[in-house]
Amino acid sequence: MSLQDIYQTTIQFAAQKHAKINQTIPGTNLPYVVHLSNVAMEIMIAAGQSESFNSGFAVQLALLHDVLEDTDATFEELSEKFGKAVAEGVLALTKNAELTKDERMADSLERIRQQPQEVWAVKLADRITNLQKPPHFWTAEKIEKYRQEAMVILKELLGGNTYLENRLQRKIQEYNAD
Repeated sequence: MSLQDIYQTTIQFAAQKHAKINQTIPGTNLPYVVHLSNVAMEIMIAAGQSESFNSGFAVQLALLHDVLEDTDATFEELSEKFGKAVAEGVLALTKNAELTKDERMADSLERIRQQPQEVWAVKLADRITNLQKPPHFWTAEKIEKYRQEAMVILKELLGGNTYLENRLQRKIQEYNAD
């Protein structure tokens, strides 16, 4: 299957799941699929800068990375439609709601580190995409905590994708409440 066909099939599935709950990008009226496509765009550009990178796999992960966490999609459904490797990658990118909020990121990063480099790349791309102007209702404290969390992600996933690591480092330096 071509990368274009993989993208179309996957984004349609993800868009339907996120639209079902009327999910938007926090602080905007934009449909959540815009965030997903932005993460996929980061991945596609990084793929051209990376050796031995499975673009199709990574694009599927990028478009599906929040579907288990935010929608009614199940691991079994993803496994059946996209394959076990994609479902396991998405599961690693999904925070465990049974843990305390403070434990969730460390747990997810640990599970991501046990996955192929494309999963690491999606987490980096996701945070790059999220380091745009913060929602207007975030406090300065929340903005700084989010920036600090991005630094942890960068440190923990160092060695996963040089291009995205450098890009995330720049975004962290630029990120503030302005």
